[in-house]
Parts: sequence; C-alpha cells; structure tokens
Amino acid sequence: MSFQKFELHEKIQTGVRMLGYQKPTPIQLQAIPPIMEGRDLMGLAQTGTGKTAAFVLPILQRFMEKPLGHIRALIIAPTRELSEQTLEAIKELGRKTKLRSTAVYGGVSIHNQINRLHGNVEIISACPGRLLDHIERGTVDLSHVEVLVLDEADHMFDMGFLPDVRRIVKHLPEKRQTLLFSATMPDDVRKLAMDLLRNPVNIQIGHTAPVMTVAHRFYPVQMGTKTALLKDILDKTEMESVLVFTRTKSRAKSLALQLDRSGHKVISLHGNLTQQKRKQALDGFRDGRYEIMVATDIAARGIDVTRISHVINYDMPSTTDAYTHRIGRTGRASKTGDAFTFVTGDDMGLAHSLKRILGEKLQYHNVDGLTSEIHNSSSKKNTVDMKSINRRKSFAPHMQTRRKPKQRSFGNANRSSWSQRSQSAA
Repeated sequence: MSFQKFELHEKIQTGVRMLGYQKPTPIQLQAIPPIMEGRDLMGLAQTGTGKTAAFVLPILQRFMEKPLGHIRALIIAPTRELSEQTLEAIKELGRKTKLRSTAVYGGVSIHNQINRLHGNVEIISACPGRLLDHIERGTVDLSHVEVLVLDEADHMFDMGFLPDVRRIVKHLPEKRQTLLFSATMPDDVRKLAMDLLRNPVNIQIGHTAPVMTVAHRFYPVQMGTKTALLKDILDKTEMESVLVFTRTKSRAKSLALQLDRSGHKVISLHGNLTQQKRKQALDGFRDGRYEIMVATDIAARGIDVTRISHVINYDMPSTTDAYTHRIGRTGRASKTGDAFTFVTGDDMGLAHSLKRILGEKLQYHNVDGLTSEIHNSSSKKNTVDMKSINRRKSFAPHMQTRRKPKQRSFGNANRSSWSQRSQSAA
C-alpha cells in the first residue's frame, strides 16, 4: 500500500516522493483517514513510528483547499528540538505548496519570531512557555485556529506544561479539530484528552512497554566504576552512533569531557546550552561529526536520528516510562537497536520492575573487574562476560578518525526508515 491511498494533493505527493516515503506506517494508515475527515483523535504510539507525518499530511491537505493567510494550525510540543523537527517535516512535505510555517520557542530572539508571525504564517510549531509570552504581548492571533495538535503529551506532563496548555487552549476557538499524540498515557494526560477531545477516534499502535525491537542489557556496577565500564564497552563493541544518558547536566558535561580526552568524537546536550549550541550539537550528531552524544533527558524525545545503534543509560532513569522514552531513540521504525543500562544498588527497585515488563528480553551482563555481583537467581542465569563480544569491530578512538562524516538531511535521515527495503527487512 502506498501514499496514493490517501489521495493527497499532487503538490503534497511531490514532497512525499522527494523524501523517499513509499509505504505508510501503521499509525499513518490508521490516523490519516479520520484526521482528513475532521475527527478528533487520540493516538498512542511509541517514538519513531511516524506520528509527525500522520498529522502533518492531513493538515497540509486541508489547507491546500483555501489558503487564508492567518494561523490555522497550532502544534504544541514540549521541547525546542521537537518543535524544530516538526517544522522541518512541514517544510519538507509541503515544499511545493505555498503554505507558510514557523517555530516558536524560548532561548532565541522573540523579536525575530514576532517578525515571522506577521508574515501570513498559517502553521505554528510551538513550545508552551514562549507561546504564552506571545499571547501576553499580543503578538500572535490564535482566533482562527482550525486544528490543534498536542504532540508528546506525556512529556509535556513530565515537564509541568499541562497548566500552560490549558491556558493556551482558552485562546483558541471552541469549534476546532484537536489531535493528541503520546507514547504513554498517565492519568493527567488522559484527563486532558477527555476535556479537550470530542468523540475522538482512539488509536493505539503496539504497546506502551519499552520497544521490542531493542535488546536490553543491564550491567550491575558501582558508581565509581561507571566511567571505566563505559569506556570498556565503547572500545569493545561495534557501534554506529551512541546516545549516553546521564541524570544531571553537570555529569553530562564532565562525562563528555572525559570521553573527549580519551579520543572519542563526543558532544554533550543539556539544558545549560544556548539554543544555538544545542542545534549545533544535534546537527553534528545527526551528520556523523560526533559519534557519541552525552545527554540529559532533554534529548529523550527531541532527537530524530534513525542511525542510533545504541542507547546507554549511564544513570538509570527515574521511571519505567522514562526508560521507554530514552531507549526509543534506537530501534526506530522497526529497526533493531541495543540499550545498555548501568544499575547500582540504589537502582535495583526499578530494575526489577523493568525485568517484569521485559522478561527474557532483559539480560544481565558482567565485565571482569568492572561489574558487581547481584543477588538475583534469574539474573545470574543470564549473566555473560564481554569475551563473547570482544571479537566484534572496535569502536575505539583510532577507528573513529578514519571514518568520514556522512552528510545527511531530513530526507536522508528518514529515507531508510520508509524505503521498501527497510520495510521488507523489518
């Protein structure tokens, strides 16, 4: 089945073809028809399943019929990176249309955004805080919004944005189409959906458990040996692109510096960076100039890099949902990936919870001299050492220096996920 099924405008079809999209993903197959019919929708699907195109394509189709030159669609996302990612999708898929779009988020000049908002923009991709700034200044008019999209609603809840979202909604017309997408459905997000959506179509793709295309490996370790264990894994395991998660901004920065001194091509991403530096870090990671990114949870949802082969939880996340979001950066769009997690004694409660969810897909591993013993019979049965993987191609620094960075664009970064070959391989 191809995108021809949706009978999109030819100018939109051109954007689809230029990005190399061939087969719709399950969320697109189920979501696009009711959205095009004007229905409200609640979509529950993991990251990397194609949610962005699932709402962008129907919005573009709707606005092709009568461009009016004022804001008609508002897409609210929790992070700057996700807002930019959505804007890029809109521009790429709608490149042959005359529809104008922009992103609105903090950390950059508000005056430049005001100038763009005065330019007959029809679609806005925004973060709640900066959008409220514009509302209070009177520099944005939302009175003509026809479609509201809440993307990654559970992450907005995690970041405390739901009260801001409710304030924003008060400035929108009551008569509108509302679409809500989320990877998980905590009670507060479910209540928000009940308040905002009218007779919605409910779609759930897969399960909200951690991604099943990912192999899950836990390493019991003392806090003081985490860095040595990380370096050992990086040197002895074949990896294409690695995302390392830490709990704090200071640890992300210091760990990146230590890896850099060891000769690795590494960059850090955390909340203390300016928007320009965050964008530079993401661009460098996306195009291959950096093969390791050390990040806080700010990157758990905002990174759209299909070639990430490994996610390493240097620090255990705080909840099972947070684990799901982190490891959702690999194994995207039916690809396979690996998630390595360092587990200290303080983390064993969550580790046991994840073991109950993942079952046999989660295995404990030992590395001689670097990991600790765990008192869990089922875990001991699955314990292996690193000798079996030492024969794999090294990810050592001298290997990195010989590799040339790959230049990628939005289209290139996603083409492999949508190609016929990727679908058949999956």
